[in-house]
Amino acid sequence: MTDSFLTISGFRKTFGSIVAVEDVSLNIPKGEFLTFLGPSGSGKSTTLYAVAGFDDPSAGDISIDGRSILATPPHKRNIGMVFQRYTLFPHLPVGENIAFPLRVRGHSAADIAKTVKAMLSLVRLEGFEDRLPAQLSGGQQQRVALARALAYDPPVLLMDEPLSALDKKLREEIQVEIRRIHQETGVTILYVTHDQEEALRLSDRIAVFNHGRIEQVGSGEDLYARPATRFVAGFIGDSNFLKVREVERRGSAASAILPDGTRIENIPAHAGNGHAATPELMVRPQSLKFVQGSGAGLAVKVKDVTFLGDTSSVLLETGWGQEIWLRGAGSAVKTNALSGPLHVEWNPADSHLFC
Repeated sequence: MTDSFLTISGFRKTFGSIVAVEDVSLNIPKGEFLTFLGPSGSGKSTTLYAVAGFDDPSAGDISIDGRSILATPPHKRNIGMVFQRYTLFPHLPVGENIAFPLRVRGHSAADIAKTVKAMLSLVRLEGFEDRLPAQLSGGQQQRVALARALAYDPPVLLMDEPLSALDKKLREEIQVEIRRIHQETGVTILYVTHDQEEALRLSDRIAVFNHGRIEQVGSGEDLYARPATRFVAGFIGDSNFLKVREVERRGSAASAILPDGTRIENIPAHAGNGHAATPELMVRPQSLKFVQGSGAGLAVKVKDVTFLGDTSSVLLETGWGQEIWLRGAGSAVKTNALSGPLHVEWNPADSHLFC
């Protein structure tokens, strides 16, 4: 996937004096699953609706296959869309709900019957064509909505928080189905969510939105292991941000001196981290390891231990009173061993300095 199929160029959207989205540009190859991830009000749905044609950009352009679609009304863009609410016709059975976009496009009865059958098979709802939406579970209704959106073979499928109304177990089951359907159909998908785990499960790439701008675009692994900004570091995965008293830079590496005098050497000095009011050192809870005794590392004391099944979370307090978290395998964190002088350490290469 190298050539851009869907292109968003310099997209800006204002509502009166409020700037909702500022200078968003993306090149999306054909067949990619790209997720817009960010907190509420960060501009991700506004950008999605502009692609759908529900909102006109204040500036910028949106094109598919090299042709601008701004002058094309929504119903002629041939773009599929799945919303948080299923928007199924309650009086029509499943088969007719899926057939609806084909009927309004003038497809033949034989073509409609063939496509409905294929869509029911794709979403694994064979035999459900005569049921009304009220007779289906929430997950089944969302699969019908997905089948209807794919029935007319759209070049792009937009999905706006489609699983947020489902419980966790069902949401994870439908995530697996969406990923499978994407792999089987090869449709280009733009997906909006505020759930980072959902984005990591589904996406080829993720665009992280914050205050109407994109902070970073990359694979889940890129964003987790190599966050470009403090916001991305805090939003993707769990993070501890340790206060830093002093920073010493030496080329591509740096040393950080923490408030209690602990010195951390050989921290990668990444470009483009942005500027923070005070220096901070980010380290993941999963990267922290206990060191018994008073040896090297950061001195801490245990405040609380939470058993979470396969993992345990340990709330720690540093010598200067800052609380941080350590997370490890449940069997590896023994409550009766967490006494006396304790230190934690981590691989400096796994931490990130923001200053």
